[in-house]
Amino acid sequence: MPSTREYPSGMSLIVKTVARLVASFILLFGSYIALYGHLTPGGGFTGGVIVACSLILMLLAFGKRLVFQVMSQKAPTVWECVGALAFLLVAVAGYFGGAFFLNLFAKGEPFRLFSGGTIPLSNMAIGVKVGAGLFGVYLALAMFRPSHSRKVS
Repeated sequence: MPSTREYPSGMSLIVKTVARLVASFILLFGSYIALYGHLTPGGGFTGGVIVACSLILMLLAFGKRLVFQVMSQKAPTVWECVGALAFLLVAVAGYFGGAFFLNLFAKGEPFRLFSGGTIPLSNMAIGVKVGAGLFGVYLALAMFRPSHSRKVS
């Protein structure tokens, strides 16, 4: 994680320190929600939104200059495409097994992590897609700065 003294832009020292500590836990919680979505309330969309919130927290705390030093402007688009491709691969793998989205894995014991077949893989793919997409939208909105000095005639 970045040092708070290296990047003077952004918010105060307290906000940067708390954001640095909390963002990784939020990211971990979002991954947990997406991975255990077939057992508990949640899933790929909910987990992706929580993951995007952790990235947005870092953007708000440290400013967009740090974010652009860590990742390129195209990274959210690339990760969104990777999530969509992973979801499509899960579906097509089932198709080659006999039907579109066919479960290729053993069902396992109820209430265990590996009891959902291909659903956890689909949830993780959707989590990556939604998280990257929401972060990309927020990043695009953060780059856009309306000019309030123009007068409408």
